[in-house]
Formats: sequence, structure tokens, C-alpha cells
Amino acid sequence: MRLITMLKLENIHTSYGRIEAIKGISLTVDKGEIVCLIGGNGAGKSTTLMTVSGILKPLKGSVLFEGEEINKMPPHRIVERGISHVPEGRRIFPKLTVRENLEMGAYSGVRGQGSGVRGQKNKNNQLKDMLEKVFELFPVLKERHKQMGGTLSGGEQQMLAIARAIISRPKLLLLDEPSLGLAPILVGKIFRTIRELNNAGLTILLVEQNAKAALKLAHRGYVIELGRVVKEGSGKELLNAPDIKKAYLGE
Repeated sequence: MRLITMLKLENIHTSYGRIEAIKGISLTVDKGEIVCLIGGNGAGKSTTLMTVSGILKPLKGSVLFEGEEINKMPPHRIVERGISHVPEGRRIFPKLTVRENLEMGAYSGVRGQGSGVRGQKNKNNQLKDMLEKVFELFPVLKERHKQMGGTLSGGEQQMLAIARAIISRPKLLLLDEPSLGLAPILVGKIFRTIRELNNAGLTILLVEQNAKAALKLAHRGYVIELGRVVKEGSGKELLNAPDIKKAYLGE
């Protein structure tokens, strides 16, 4: 089967002020893959995701999405092109209800056809369909749709953050530390959800502290140290690599 490259980073350099956080990273994500980035704290993993989503602009290099350079686009245009980002720490709107959080996420995915009352009706119907799909994936959010986001548990907030990202119908989902701070039983649920989303056709670039779980889930992985890719391979290859076992898997 011919692989289609969806995302390509070419020699990316990104800085915070005078601190160069990533130093020439190149990687690819093919359509339909789960690709994970593993590495220690401060390695540059989250910076890589923020560079893809346009929150940070690279000093050098190119970010190509479906063959188009996107690194000069503002973040909202990148979302419209089909990339959604679930940042570390969830970043939901705590003073908005669950439904209102989801409506914010759906903004770029709703397209009106026609004008006036007819156009608004089309938008409302699209939003209803989109909400039904995420509620099917996350039934607890349907139960809590009138509840303020800030009153949800950590696991529920993570589900809301993912639901808010996927309701815009992205082609590529960027996930930053989705299991951080969650109880083991919820970690399992989050990873099963990621697998379900991928099985449904969503391409995923994942940053995850739980390297073993991430590599078991991923088709391929990259190891990042001090802003550089130092190793890459299939999830299975990296799981079985002695140096990776010692450094990141506690074996």
C-alpha cells in the first residue's frame, strides 16, 4: 500500500526568546498513522506540536501539511486546513458549559449553505450532527452537557479537550500528554479512545510521558533529546531497543 505523507517537518528550528528549543527537527506523519514523540522533560516535544499548530513560528525550516507550507499561517487558518491541537493541561474553558466548550471547537467545522434563516438552519443541523457524534464517543459529556467545564474531573476534562478538538472534523490531531495526571483506569480509557479515533481514519501525532503505552499504541515513533531527533523506528522496534528500555521504559 502506498503511503501518503500528511505532515512533514523539514529542519525546524524554534526558539523561546534566546533559547533554541528545537534544533533542526525533521519528521513525517503518514495518513492514517499514529506517530508518537517521546523524550525527557524539556526535550522539545511540546514545542514541536506548537510549531505545527502555529502557536510558535519556526526561525528556520518548513512545516508542510498535505504538501502545502503552513508555518507562516496564523493558527486559525491551520485549524481550518484540518489540524486540531489538544494542548498539555487540557486548556478547556472552565467558566463555559460542556456544550459551550464543544460549540467553540465546532466553530470552524460548521459551514452554512444558503443565507438567512435557511443558512442558519443548515448550520444548526450540522452542529447537532457533530455533537451527537462526540456524545456517542464520550457519553459522560452528554450527561454533563449543562455543567461548567471547570467542575469536571480531570479525566472528564481530558475527554472534553479531545472532544472539542475532534468536533471540528480535523484530518490531523495533535495530542500533548493526554494521560498526564490521570488515574490508571482513565489512562486506559483515553488510550482506547485514541485507538478508536485512529481506526475511524484520524491521523494522530502524539506526545506522551507514558512511553511504553505510547509506543504500544503508535505505528512509529521518534525519540527527541535536547531539541533533536536522536532515534526513530516502528513502535515495536523502539519498545525493544535496549537504550530506549533503559532511558524511558524503566527496564
